[in-house]
Amino acid sequence: MIKAAVFSDTHGNNFPMLEAARASKADVLIHLGDHDRDAQLLRQALPDTPLYSVCGNCDYMPLAPERLTIELGPVKAFLTHGHLYNVSPWHLDSLAYAAEEQGAKLALFGHTHKAAWEELGGVTLINPGTAGKGRELTYALVTIFDNGAISCEFHNLS
Repeated sequence: MIKAAVFSDTHGNNFPMLEAARASKADVLIHLGDHDRDAQLLRQALPDTPLYSVCGNCDYMPLAPERLTIELGPVKAFLTHGHLYNVSPWHLDSLAYAAEEQGAKLALFGHTHKAAWEELGGVTLINPGTAGKGRELTYALVTIFDNGAISCEFHNLS
């Protein structure tokens, strides 16, 4: 079983993300952009926890790639901010298709600042919401079980 703490859209508001990352005791940390340099603070704060990150539409001269495909135990995961696929709460088709093209069963994305979890075309799509700017600050704890099942819990940040 693998537990991943997933953050997006921190926009420089790092204290809540850092506190949650420490408290989550996750096996893996994931940052989905806006601002990708915030991911470097996660790396410094928790150097022994693997970190994967991608950049977003508000990242200028980014350090991270725009998309990344990784293995989380038995599940291949496609990571992206979402802007390249025109994501919105009503439009996730192109993201699901892009994940499917990579052979991924899980797509993790941000951009909309709204937490979401749904299935589309055999792909589980999870958006942790915004950890930095918005009315409600959230992150996701995603659990990948040894049999490939995926679970998600959304948590509020203070």
